[in-house]
Parts: sequence; C-alpha cells; structure tokens
Amino acid sequence: MAETLAQAEDHLVAGSEGAVKPTACIVLNDGQVFYGIGFGAKGTATAELCFNTAMTGYQEIMTDPSYAGQIVTFTFPHIGNVGTNSEDDETADPLAAGMVVKWNPTEPSNWRTADHLSTWLAKRGRIGIGGVDTRRLTRSIRLQGAPHAVIAHDPEGNFDIPALLAEAKAFPGLEGMDLAKDVTCAQSYRWNEMRWAWPEGYANRLEPGHRVVAIDYGAKRNILRCLASAGCDVTVLPATATAEDVLALDPEGLFLSNGPGDPAATGAYAVPMMREILDKSDMPVFGICLGHQMLALALGARTIKMNHGHHGANHPVKEIATGKVEVTSMNHGFTVDSQTLPAGVVETHVSLFDGSNCGIAMTDRPVFSVQHHPEASPGPQDSFYLFERFVEAMKSKS
Repeated sequence: MAETLAQAEDHLVAGSEGAVKPTACIVLNDGQVFYGIGFGAKGTATAELCFNTAMTGYQEIMTDPSYAGQIVTFTFPHIGNVGTNSEDDETADPLAAGMVVKWNPTEPSNWRTADHLSTWLAKRGRIGIGGVDTRRLTRSIRLQGAPHAVIAHDPEGNFDIPALLAEAKAFPGLEGMDLAKDVTCAQSYRWNEMRWAWPEGYANRLEPGHRVVAIDYGAKRNILRCLASAGCDVTVLPATATAEDVLALDPEGLFLSNGPGDPAATGAYAVPMMREILDKSDMPVFGICLGHQMLALALGARTIKMNHGHHGANHPVKEIATGKVEVTSMNHGFTVDSQTLPAGVVETHVSLFDGSNCGIAMTDRPVFSVQHHPEASPGPQDSFYLFERFVEAMKSKS
C-alpha cells in the first residue's frame, strides 16, 4: 500500500525553516528507507548506489559516463553552490541515474553559472534528493557494499514503499552488465579541442599531431582534450570497433577510454579486438579506468567486483617505480586482480587506501594503463605525465 505524505509524519526532515515533510525518498534493497526533499526531475530511477568524496566537480561527476547505472551520494555537503554551465559537461547529458545530498542546493554563486543545479537536472530528467543523512548512508554502503536502490521524487509525497523496495530487489546489478554499448558514440568522429586555459577557454589544436585512435567505452571530453593538448590528432571510434577498423586508420597509438559496467561483459567483444591489435601491431597502447581493466583482461588477468569501489577526488596512488604519490580522481566499482597478472606484465601503481591495483604495463612494449583518471585535475595535476608518456612512446616509434 502506498505510504502517503500524511502517513510519513515520522519521517520529517530538516529544512531551512525547521522540520518539513518529505517529497523524495531513496529505498535500498535491504529495506532501509531515507527520506528527504526532492529537486530536479520527478519520478523514479533504479540503480546501484555509490558515494563520492569529491569536494568539487559535481557536474562533471553527473555527466561522467562511468556513472551510468549508478546513483551518486555526495559526502561533501555543499553541492550546487556554483551552479552549472555547459563548459563543465563531460558528455551531452548526465549518465548518473540520480544524486543524493546532505543539504538542498542553494542559489548558485559563481561568475560562470548558467543554471541552478535543480533546473539543470530537471531539464535532463535526473532526480535529486536533499536533506538526507549522507553520513549514515555512506557508512551503510561501506559496511554492507554498494546496494541496489530506487530514488523517487513526488511533490505530493506519495510513496509506495513496498513497490519501490521490490524494484530495488529486482535490479540485476552491474556484474555481467555491458553498459559501454549504451554510452558509446554512434559513429566515428575527429577531436581537436584542447584543455581549458585562461583567457581563451577551450582552444582547438591546429598543428598536426600523432595519429591516435581512441575507443569510446564512455569517454569523458576532458580525456580527449588532454590527448589533444599532449600532441595527439584524435579519431574516436565506437566501443564495438574491430581491429580492422582501428588499423585501417594507420594510427601511431591506441587509446582505451573509461566507461561504465562490468569490464568482463564489455570485454566479450573488446578483448578480442585488443588481442588482435597486440598481435598485429607494436604501437603504443594507453588505457584509463574501464580501458585499463579490459587491457588487463586482454593480457590474461582477471577483474573482480569491489565492495563499494573507489569514487572521489582525493585518492592517493603510489607509482611503484619512483615511489611518487599522486593525488588522483577515481570512479570504479571493479578492479584488476594483481595476483593474476601474467608474466611480462607488471603492476605499476597501487592505491594507498587499500592496496588495490591502479596500473599495469608490459615489460617489453609501450603498453600501459591506469585505474585512476589522470585528466581530472582534482586540485593538483599530478598524473598528466601519463599522457606525455604515451606521446613520448609514439615519438620513439616514429
């Protein structure tokens, strides 16, 4: 039976003028229900629930294709304070299913603001819920693993909790789910836009560069900008591109992008392509996030689902060869099992949070990948050298 607003008197949430009745809720598959104030689009969405510890970049997070199939809980309370603008989108529309925040978004205060966060979400069909005890919710995710959840927004406050719970329990989960095919580009295209710089903003690369084919498993715009800024002439191909499609462009290097879902599921068609490329060509290969995981699969390793994954912009990663510690941005729910790396492949980076794998490389070829996002610049720009390393590998081949 539906739980109406009148029946929810015990679920009052804190608002700016005291306790108010809920207009949104999030229902976990273990039966937990969190109430709050809805913003953005109305309706419901079902997905895996994760948490992100970043203090900035909520718009980039919501439009990161790697968050397809997930609802994002933000542990930092000031979400929405700088509004939204078209320049910060990583893709044309948000791919995350919804967002959960501690405080309802305030009026934005930033010279780049074009839209209020709530308006931006409503236009794009994404649900937000504020006034939630995100600390308690995050603890639950850390202890019990990333749950399946339904987020609901109804201005009248009518929630059929048993039905929502049934939806959450019926969600199949991300294991075995190939989401790259849902977020990849429909056809190939060229990319020449470079990183943002004052005062020009995003400038286009005009001079010739190293020919790079980028496979789009859910590529973020800023990754492509970093490739262009590092000296690459980029052609983007869909996730289902074959080795013949890649080699027909006579590239000097192959880039494997980030993306959502289970790497083993996407790897059903991507791994054979990678193995054929490695067999037929000695070109440099560079992978990030999902691309990293699928490269590991192509080389003979395995991937596993993590308890709650890594999502945030303050993750310390150690480069083993130098001992250098990088502050990185991460977003992944699967990881490469470093114990399964075959001969000729070494671990290059590890997480200082839990020791999980964050990078691999072949010992005899310029083929490497990392789990973190070196393009994200979460305050520092510690990891941009990886793009430069990729370009240097192509230079040495020419």
